[in-house]
Amino acid sequence: MLVFWKARLVLLAVPKTGTSAYQTALTPHAGIVVSNPPELKHSPVYRYNRFFRPMFDKRGAEDMELMAVIREPVSWLGSWYRYRQRPFLDGKNTSTKNISFDDFVLAYCQDKKPAFANVGSQARFVEPKPDGAKVSYLFAYENQPAIISFLEARLSVKINLPHNNVSEKMQLTLTDQTLSLLHEKRPEEFEIWEHAKSQSSKP
Repeated sequence: MLVFWKARLVLLAVPKTGTSAYQTALTPHAGIVVSNPPELKHSPVYRYNRFFRPMFDKRGAEDMELMAVIREPVSWLGSWYRYRQRPFLDGKNTSTKNISFDDFVLAYCQDKKPAFANVGSQARFVEPKPDGAKVSYLFAYENQPAIISFLEARLSVKINLPHNNVSEKMQLTLTDQTLSLLHEKRPEEFEIWEHAKSQSSKP
């Protein structure tokens, strides 16, 4: 999570949406950088409201705005799947070694997910709460020019993104049945991404 105090902007770090690259590029311009522990670095809206907003409000930043990036759900799950293929997770219950991508997504669709498929929810990450701060600027991960243009204008900086935390490329496919099940069981994930796409296309 990056806090740009003078610009009154907070960039929430939705996992697997390229926020590590933005953190590297923008850390010199941020007033506060939350990089550890992961639970705080990747604070969703409800956690921001609980821990960070009261502190900021007391310091005269009641007008702080939130922005977040949402990735196409299958691509987002693919990034998690590839990440959990890495050797450092071998032997752990969160590893996806010897598990197909199709089986990974099927497990994600379950109400009680096994550890390897328990990767959270983008929709719940940005879900607003009554009387709390909500995301004012929602961008689609696939529209990087819109994200960069917004941040450059808001922060008055030039952004050159590095390639950080990139998982090994692999061809990932889903059966039609699994894709249909994902849409059926997790419609909110596709709805929030469609909303992000529509917001990203605005000038």
